[in-house]
Amino acid sequence: MPPSKAWKLIYQRLLLYKKLDKMQNNSIQVKGLQKSYGQLHVLQGVDFDVEKGSVFALLGSNGAGKTTVIKILTTLLKRDGGTATVNGFDVGEKPEDVRRSISLTGQFAAVDEILTGRENLIMVARLRHLEDPSKIAQDLLNRFGLTDAADRRVSTYSGGMRRRLDLAMSLVGKPQVIFLDEPTTGLDPEARIEVWKIVKELAEAGTTVFLTTQYLDEAEQLADRIAILHEGRIIANGTLAQLKKLFPPAKVEYVEKQPTLEDVFLAITGKKEEI
Repeated sequence: MPPSKAWKLIYQRLLLYKKLDKMQNNSIQVKGLQKSYGQLHVLQGVDFDVEKGSVFALLGSNGAGKTTVIKILTTLLKRDGGTATVNGFDVGEKPEDVRRSISLTGQFAAVDEILTGRENLIMVARLRHLEDPSKIAQDLLNRFGLTDAADRRVSTYSGGMRRRLDLAMSLVGKPQVIFLDEPTTGLDPEARIEVWKIVKELAEAGTTVFLTTQYLDEAEQLADRIAILHEGRIIANGTLAQLKKLFPPAKVEYVEKQPTLEDVFLAITGKKEEI
């Protein structure tokens, strides 16, 4: 084989190995994702990757398409174009495999208020055909600090307790990826902090967390990487430190003020001047 062809073959193999390594290190890969509703183009070529065991925050204004992205990745909505894989499974071609490896927590707690906290957890464990649902329920009740309220009807729970139970139900079966769609919407500050603590613990335990939120301080506190979705496209993607570099240098008057994530978001989306 001529040297030039040999080097070309080696180069192609290295690219393949690099691609495979990237696939193994990422829980979610999205490329050119598109979705329209009639003439309304909600997603216009969305690209991003989510590393295993990390917290990834997707930011955007109301109507930016955050929930649409989650619905596609959790197989609740069909994409119009592009590719999307979760845990190595294509969301369109292998939706059953995707659903077995994930869990979704929506904007509002999806709990049965007639049942007790324990009964809610046992029900989900049985639906997943897991062994010893009672033990699974007790372990999660302990983990989420709901032992004392375990045998009370959920209708008596506070908002923070309901959200904790909702998150506990999402972890039945130990999913590899958990999707949290605006998980602290409507919660008081104390309950929000409780959810933040749980999200951090999930990531530390190796669970990949995909988070959408309108609270920029929430992303600032929790996320390893942050992507900003604006007018159907990802216009910025990186760590908090990387995104802050996109903001103009601080003006020094008496003290230097470092930009917050809110400042960065408003500057990138062109809304800073509107305020």
